[in-house]
Amino acid sequence: MKILAFESSCDETAVAVVEDGRKVLSDAIASQADLHALYGGVVPEIASRKHVEAIAALTEKALADAGCTRADIDAVAVTYAPGLIGAVLVGLSFAKSVAYGLGVPLIPVHHIRGHIAANYLAFPELEPPFLALAISGGNTLIVDVRDYTDMVILGATRDDAAGECFDKAARVLGLPYPGGAPMDKLAQQSVGGVYQLPHAHVDGAPLDMSFSGLKTAVVNLAHHAEQVGEELDRAALARDFAQAVSDTLVPRAMEALRQTGYKTMAAAGGVAANSVIRGDLERACGKAGCKLYLPPLKLCGDNGAMIGAQGYYEYLAGNAASMDLNAYATRDIAE
Repeated sequence: MKILAFESSCDETAVAVVEDGRKVLSDAIASQADLHALYGGVVPEIASRKHVEAIAALTEKALADAGCTRADIDAVAVTYAPGLIGAVLVGLSFAKSVAYGLGVPLIPVHHIRGHIAANYLAFPELEPPFLALAISGGNTLIVDVRDYTDMVILGATRDDAAGECFDKAARVLGLPYPGGAPMDKLAQQSVGGVYQLPHAHVDGAPLDMSFSGLKTAVVNLAHHAEQVGEELDRAALARDFAQAVSDTLVPRAMEALRQTGYKTMAAAGGVAANSVIRGDLERACGKAGCKLYLPPLKLCGDNGAMIGAQGYYEYLAGNAASMDLNAYATRDIAE
């Protein structure tokens, strides 16, 4: 089964063709990162307009790269939530028109379910149940993946997402947007241990997280150093920041793994590309004797292939949508 998949939840327009949920035939992406770097972050209206400009030509490219014609497409999958509402609407509206024109099913895909499904593309042997640590610019979740379309949130951030904090900390340190990769590169220049950063706990919810205090602490450190004329050890601060994020994520993920009794964990999302977090997860899972799946870096960020992968399993579960499907800025992964 060949699925034409669309992803436009933020600042990447992505179109892919995926076969049977596991094989990527094409994965075309048009990034807007350089444009939004001028503003230090994503400007929603600009993102929406750029999606409109790119999506039609990108669809033709995805089909050509896959060696497919329109007649070869069996279904259309699309991100319908969560994300920047204008951006999501562009992809959803275009996907509706394609599904209607081709006379094939329209399959709605939750963006975070897509990130988790990226692991199916990299690791054909991976099957539910397993625990997923989904960490991205807009979401930070610990998810019990009971089946391909049956998922329950066990823990989540109460405020900022981990990826958002990386971007804000990078901005304070004078690094370009998006901040994840530059922060990681800078952090690798230090062993850290210089700055004491907060590690938040949520009373009564041991698997939940909070990152707003950590973000504020980095801002205050930078401002204080500037005001008193001290030189900030930028590499050490980047490393200590990454370690503080990892120290928040990894123990909670391991505790969730213990509670579920699973022996398999998969990471997902853009922040899963961070080397400190990847290393800590590998060591923790090795010590616990459980299997860890870390997607390759190209599948950590937003892409259309992950939507096609999850779309296949949504289709098998009978989760097709009608043409009145709406877009949502926020949506529970279990819905």
